[in-house]
Amino acid sequence: MSPFQRHIDACNTPPPDVLRPFHLGQSPVGFVAPEILAALDGVPGFHCQAGHCGIGPAQTTRAASTVALAALADHLMAAGKIRLRGEAFDVRETFAGPVLATLDRGALPAFGVAASGVHVNGVVRSATGRQVWVGIRAENKAVAPGQLDNLVAGGTPAGLDAWTTMIKEAGEEAALPPALAAQARPVARLTYRMWTPQGLRRDTLDCFDLDLPEGFVPRPNDGEVARFELWPIERLFAAVRDTEGVKFNVNLVLIDLFLREGLIDLQSTAGQALRAGLSRG
Repeated sequence: MSPFQRHIDACNTPPPDVLRPFHLGQSPVGFVAPEILAALDGVPGFHCQAGHCGIGPAQTTRAASTVALAALADHLMAAGKIRLRGEAFDVRETFAGPVLATLDRGALPAFGVAASGVHVNGVVRSATGRQVWVGIRAENKAVAPGQLDNLVAGGTPAGLDAWTTMIKEAGEEAALPPALAAQARPVARLTYRMWTPQGLRRDTLDCFDLDLPEGFVPRPNDGEVARFELWPIERLFAAVRDTEGVKFNVNLVLIDLFLREGLIDLQSTAGQALRAGLSRG
């Protein structure tokens, strides 16, 4: 088995069999664990029936569903089950479906609601070879402190699409001018389904490649990243292959990059298995 496969497996951990589907009205939008069900028992507007739970048909409008979801999230926060982050994400039944409500990012795993984000590979191509800009995550980050990250990465908030989010995050995280960020190319859409102590992560990553000029140096701009470093792609390849120093889902983005750049033979059995594994959510 390829040594890269462990990263894909780590992002696709099976959830418990006891999860119950979570609905907004008649629309299935997530999955809820027993401890969350117990914490929400008796909360007005929350019900369980016929194999699923959720918010009843009375909350059928987007605004009403958003208010009802916020009340459930506030209850879970007061019970110490989640930590709200003050950033709303869209809630949909399917990736391309209509927005049914919004929900705080910190509550998404508890309800098993799907989320999406953007990742940008910053690549420098020169006569001496290919190099990739990596971010070193700040030590005060709640997730993966001090680990390697992409040049730009961030969740897609409510009301924005992947392209707009990418341009926004490029400026906020790495001080990239919008005109430069707009040269990025969409290259992949990756998915994974990961059981965590916070609940079920069902994530879609829209990935971009951005060829950067020699001499351009990204600058940390919002405290998310402590510093940026320019690595030969071979060094980054070895870090993903041999270490656990890269943020868990960034490994997936880099494996996709290595496949497209020919560092992993896409026609090999291992390469085909990796490609298939990058879309398992």
